[in-house]
Amino acid sequence: MCIRDRTSKGPHIRDNMDIKRTMFFVVIALIPCYIFGAYNIGYLNALAMEIERSMVGNTIFGFTYVIPILITTFVAGAICELTFAIIRKHEVNEGFLVSCALIPLTMPPDVPLWQVFIGTSFGIIIGKEIFGGVGTNIFNPALTSRAFMYFAFPTKISGDKVWAVGPDGYSGATALAIPANPVEYDTASNLFAANTQFDYSTLNMFWGLIPGSIGETNKLLILLGAFFLIYCGIASWRIMVSSVLGLVFTALLFNLLNYLTVDGILQAGGFPNAMLTITPLQHILIGSFLFGTVFMATEPVTSSHTNTGRWIYGFLIGVLTVIIRSINPAYPEGVFLAILIMNMFAPLIDYYVVQANIKMRLARNA
Repeated sequence: MCIRDRTSKGPHIRDNMDIKRTMFFVVIALIPCYIFGAYNIGYLNALAMEIERSMVGNTIFGFTYVIPILITTFVAGAICELTFAIIRKHEVNEGFLVSCALIPLTMPPDVPLWQVFIGTSFGIIIGKEIFGGVGTNIFNPALTSRAFMYFAFPTKISGDKVWAVGPDGYSGATALAIPANPVEYDTASNLFAANTQFDYSTLNMFWGLIPGSIGETNKLLILLGAFFLIYCGIASWRIMVSSVLGLVFTALLFNLLNYLTVDGILQAGGFPNAMLTITPLQHILIGSFLFGTVFMATEPVTSSHTNTGRWIYGFLIGVLTVIIRSINPAYPEGVFLAILIMNMFAPLIDYYVVQANIKMRLARNA
């Protein structure tokens, strides 16, 4: 390849997997989440309205909510990308396509479209463009958009009534909202069983027939997407595994703390926070932990690049997820903030990993 054909700026691909192919595979992995998300919207609506509707009918009904959000996201993303391409006088980078494919899956089904437009624009501009565009951003743009939406429009992105499309005033509490506002319970299992509005059994939370963001509920499809991305060499399995290990470690630690009293006697109810009773498996199945870990924590630009750094980066995401969920009941979902925080520290982690390797080699050769 002659010099004039070489790229002059990031992102630089070190193998035959170019940016377009990477984005194509990520979008393919997200398609099942879109289809099930649409079906789940229709299913929960039929449940709320107490009507019978076929699987196809539920899916079509759900897409009447999903497609407008998707179109709004892509319109906002395209406007931002084209604007900065004109200002900087360079070609349009396709990186915004993946961000725009991820953003709708993090939203509730009845979020106002004008808020989606603003949130997407904020995520693309503040999360990526101000840092120089694709390959130079510090924060994941889709997560930046989600965080902005939560803090700018909290009543439309959180609470009970935004997750299940139904009659006026219909409440659709997510699994994470239950321990944040608990009823009488003895154990974590009884805590979820006490809510009779939806089936919050372990199996049903795995299949995803519960309220939640459009793409977060079906854990089987997310896991299949994880295996697909790992097989294609796009996502880091080290980040995924270490994130789960960090979550399990911290959840078990908090479970232990829940039984400790000031007298050192093992007794349930040592702490009034119901989130401390949530088991590691329940932490994995409720909320967006798996979705965020598979599709966002592994984003190659904003995550750690060294193998050792990936273990540290992922482990701390799992730790912070449980800490944010459990210590701050006002914000029960912690994975998005955990990933954004670790996005900031990923370069620092890689720096110290590299420095440690250099010192080890120098000591070996001394």
